[in-house]
Amino acid sequence: MSVTDGVGLIELDRPERRNALNVALCGAIVDAVGSVLADGARAVVITGSGSSFCSGADFGEVYTDGFRDALYAALHAVTDAPVPVIAAVNGPAIGAGTQLAIACDLRVGAPEAVFGVPTARIALAVDPWTVHRLAQVAGGGTARSLLLACAQVDVALAHARGLVDRLGDRAVALELAAEIATLAPLTLTYNKLALDRTDLPADDPALVTAFEACWESADLVEGQHARAERRSPVFTGR
Repeated sequence: MSVTDGVGLIELDRPERRNALNVALCGAIVDAVGSVLADGARAVVITGSGSSFCSGADFGEVYTDGFRDALYAALHAVTDAPVPVIAAVNGPAIGAGTQLAIACDLRVGAPEAVFGVPTARIALAVDPWTVHRLAQVAGGGTARSLLLACAQVDVALAHARGLVDRLGDRAVALELAAEIATLAPLTLTYNKLALDRTDLPADDPALVTAFEACWESADLVEGQHARAERRSPVFTGR
């Protein structure tokens, strides 16, 4: 875990288990997201060590009390982060690995990336949030294929269908995060909230407050000045 020039990097580090999620690792994700935000990250990259992004839930713990709570706490820590989060999918993202990837706002896929949600093979189930999120991100057809046929989607098909936003490795993901880190933070926070909370009415106080904050910000003035002066703006999130 580190923050460099406004970009936070979180690496899942259980290569001996192909970064399978257990209670401890889920808790570490929650803590890591909080830490990089506290250190000033304006964009975050999540990736895996070794050859896998995340092989899914650790079957040594998936059936134990507390695992589901730990898993969904980790997923929502990622989704609820007020800055864009990018999954650098460096290898297989299966089951909970696909859940983690779609909890992120954007996905960069390496050639080895593959996605799958084979819960019907083992009589497990993902929550409705995951189902809806998968359909929103990858489209209904892809979601049905993954959930009903237990299909696996390789990186080329994932890119064609919108599940992967860019092709490339960790360096590409970090480059994208660096680009995002220069953008107006208040605008990104509002955009993310509006995209993720489509259940909110247009006059919801949280949406209205975030929207108005953009129009009342010092960054808006900075954007005006930078445009007039023909220079790149320097946004502060205020």
